[in-house]
Amino acid sequence: MEFWDRVLDLAATTAQRVGAQFLLDFGRVQGLEKDDGSLVTQSDRWADHEIRSSIAKVFPDHAILSEENEHEFTAATWTWVIDPLDGTTNFTRGIPLWGISIGLLYNGEPVFGYVYFPPVNQTFYGYWAGNTGLELPTGAYLNGNPIQISQDLPSQNHFFSLCARSLQIWKPGFPCKIRMLGVATYNFLAVAAGSSLGGVEATPKIWDLAAVWAILHAAGGRWYSLRAEPTFPAVVGRNYGNYAMPSLIVNRAEFADLLLPQMTSIWK
Repeated sequence: MEFWDRVLDLAATTAQRVGAQFLLDFGRVQGLEKDDGSLVTQSDRWADHEIRSSIAKVFPDHAILSEENEHEFTAATWTWVIDPLDGTTNFTRGIPLWGISIGLLYNGEPVFGYVYFPPVNQTFYGYWAGNTGLELPTGAYLNGNPIQISQDLPSQNHFFSLCARSLQIWKPGFPCKIRMLGVATYNFLAVAAGSSLGGVEATPKIWDLAAVWAILHAAGGRWYSLRAEPTFPAVVGRNYGNYAMPSLIVNRAEFADLLLPQMTSIWK
C-alpha cells in the first residue's frame, strides 16, 4: 500500500473504531476538570491510548503530539497531532456534536487531516502540500465527496461561528448570523464545506487546528493567525499544552479585511 493510502486507512479505521465506542459511552460518562478548566473523561483517555497505539504500529518512527499526553513538539520529520475527543463538554452534557481529530505534520506543516463526527455521521479529510514540496493527493472531502468554500459575500442569511471566549468581537450590525457550536474543529470545517462563511477561535490548541488546517486550505479557505507569528509551522521545542493559537477562518479575503482590524486589537 502506498504511503498516503496507509495514512488515510490508518486515520479512517482508527477514528471509526474509536467513534463506535464513543457512541456507546455518549451520555453515560462524567467529565473531570483539568488544570486549564477544560473537561476530560475516561473516554478521552482511552481513545488517546487507542489512537497513539494504532499510529505506533503502522508508523513506529513517527512522533505523536496529543492533547491528553505528549505536548512538546520535536524535530521529527513526521508528527501526528491528535485530539481524541474534540467537544468533550458537548459529549458530557448530552449534546450530539463532538469529534475525533487526527492530523499529520511534515517538518511542522500540516499536510493531512481527518476529522470524524460520529453523532452526525460526517467524516472530513483533506491533503495540503503547502510549501513543503511533497507530492501527495489533493482535495478536501466530506463523506467521500469533494467540498469547497462558499464564494458568497456576507449577509444575514449566512453563518459565522464564535467560540465562548470570542464573544467580544460581536457588535450590532455584524454582517452574518452568529452560531456557537462548541467544537473548534466543526466551527472551521463548516467553512470548508461551504455551510458557513467564517469562524474565530480565541484559545484553540494545536490539536484543535492541525487536521483542520489541511482540510480548510484544500477546500480554498483562508486562515489568519491572530498572534504576531504564523499558526504553522510548529516550533521545535515548544510545549503546546498551554500555547493558544487564536485564529480567524473566512471564505474570502474581503471578509477578513472587514474583521481583522477589530480582532487584532483584541488578540495582540
